[in-house]
Amino acid sequence: MADKTPPKPQEKRGGWLSRFAPGVRKIVSRRDTPDNLWVKDPDSGEMLYRPDLEAALWVTPSGRHMRIDAPTRLRATFDDGDYEPIETPEVPEDPLKFSDGKSYKDRLAAARKAAGRKDTMAIGFGTLDGTEAVVIVQDFTFMGGSLGMAAGEAFIAAARAAIGRGVPLVCFTAAGGARMQEGALSLMQMARTTLAIQELKAAQLPFVVVLTDPTTGGVTASYAMLGDVHLAEPGALIGFAGPRVIEATIREKLPPGFQRAEYLQEKGMVDRVVARADLPVVLGRILSMLMGGKRRAA
Repeated sequence: MADKTPPKPQEKRGGWLSRFAPGVRKIVSRRDTPDNLWVKDPDSGEMLYRPDLEAALWVTPSGRHMRIDAPTRLRATFDDGDYEPIETPEVPEDPLKFSDGKSYKDRLAAARKAAGRKDTMAIGFGTLDGTEAVVIVQDFTFMGGSLGMAAGEAFIAAARAAIGRGVPLVCFTAAGGARMQEGALSLMQMARTTLAIQELKAAQLPFVVVLTDPTTGGVTASYAMLGDVHLAEPGALIGFAGPRVIEATIREKLPPGFQRAEYLQEKGMVDRVVARADLPVVLGRILSMLMGGKRRAA
């Protein structure tokens, strides 16, 4: 008669991998595998190997230019990834003692822990295809790149650093708008950054803007649209209000690609749409031309 004794519980739980190769489960346990080793392509749904995506500057095979943080952007922009960091100024924190169920101070602390930086802006000085420039990057990973006092002071500091060095200023924009937790103090940065651009113009130094996904709100209504030249990454959303808000307001369907970089280039609001990998060379050539061919001394 066949043995009808049920299997031991440990045999039932072990699975085929443990039976064929004891100890293998421990070697390939979940805790030994990085959680972010694979990244989903938002367009195709394909799972992409993270090191390959990093090597491609976070541009997917489908052509989507994914959002990148400030350190990654600065390394990808400057020659050989080499640049001199410029400190951003300190500003008062939570001047309005704002709370929306969670205090602004707590939100700032959480954002700083997640992003590993003080605020949305990062500044560097170096060369782009041999031409010296100050570059300021707006990091969307920090509270949606929102424009507040810290961002405004950083922009002014970057403009004055460019003036002090006699070099152009390049700004990579990425923002969801003004930082509501700072109220009118946030909105004031639109005027203050505009005045900083006027200082650059008075010094006869170029100001070039690279619009990345997304650039909206008060940033679009100020320094993002005040450049001597406007470049944009492919597919970047650029506008004041978002398309859903506009559709709900006018109760009409918007044209295909409305507010995307290619549409804005067609309408004359963007000078050129440039792939991320080509930006350093394109920027370097534009800056060299605007500076009358002046490049870094050998």
